[in-house]
Amino acid sequence: MSLKGNRTLEILAKAERGGYGVLAHAVYDTQMAVGLVRAAERAQSPAILQFFPPPFMYGKASVPISVHLDHATDPEQVQFALDLAEKGIPLDSIMLDGSRAETDEENIALTKPYVELFHKCGVAVEVELGRVEGGEQGLRGVSNARPTDPKKVRAFLEGTGADIIAPSIGNLHGLYIKSPSFNQQILKDIHSEFNGRIPICLHGTGGIPEPLFRECIKNGVSKVNINVEGRTLYAKALGEGLLSKPFPEAVENATEVFTKECERFMTIFGSTEKAGSAKN
Repeated sequence: MSLKGNRTLEILAKAERGGYGVLAHAVYDTQMAVGLVRAAERAQSPAILQFFPPPFMYGKASVPISVHLDHATDPEQVQFALDLAEKGIPLDSIMLDGSRAETDEENIALTKPYVELFHKCGVAVEVELGRVEGGEQGLRGVSNARPTDPKKVRAFLEGTGADIIAPSIGNLHGLYIKSPSFNQQILKDIHSEFNGRIPICLHGTGGIPEPLFRECIKNGVSKVNINVEGRTLYAKALGEGLLSKPFPEAVENATEVFTKECERFMTIFGSTEKAGSAKN
């Protein structure tokens, strides 16, 4: 099946041409999904509704929203997602995370067969070259970071057939103890090598400063993964609300807190008022 019309790739292609980033926020329940879509509609911004196995949920929206399964590492997770995709369950893209492999060749061997199967279902595939270390909720911890070699990206993408690249540039999953130093040259080199035709995804963004987001987007990032901030604020608001408010009011209040945090990121990334351009 052709990937023409794939929502994740269309959203990221427009972001690349427009020089802005797209918020790809992890969601853990229906209310977080509602909050993300609500934020996108208010900001008139495209967004990527991102989740960890196994939830598959999203609703209709008046702005471009794609659904992405992040960090599918185990064969059982990958096969489950593939089974659903083959049955027509809406899924626009998936990250086949083979970064635990010891060599690029092993990563390619693990990933390539699934890429071909997902493409037949119209699902785009994100891959990680190198290794981003750390861990967070929904992920097993990974050690021994391995920076991405830009010179190997083309061969890796051709070997796997994947559509989106997630590089290791000094980023890590979880919260940083001190302000990180990202290797921006890696982003520049990848972006230059493909002239912007391959979307670049930034992982490991917990707590990084706004200027660093903007620098990464300027240097080629179009998909910006967010997990910690919105999840933490949502959980705090929900917990506090349940102690003092009726359940529906507490849930709505927490959803609104999450919505505003998503809007904040959309403003930082420069995607507000871009929903129309993403739909065309």
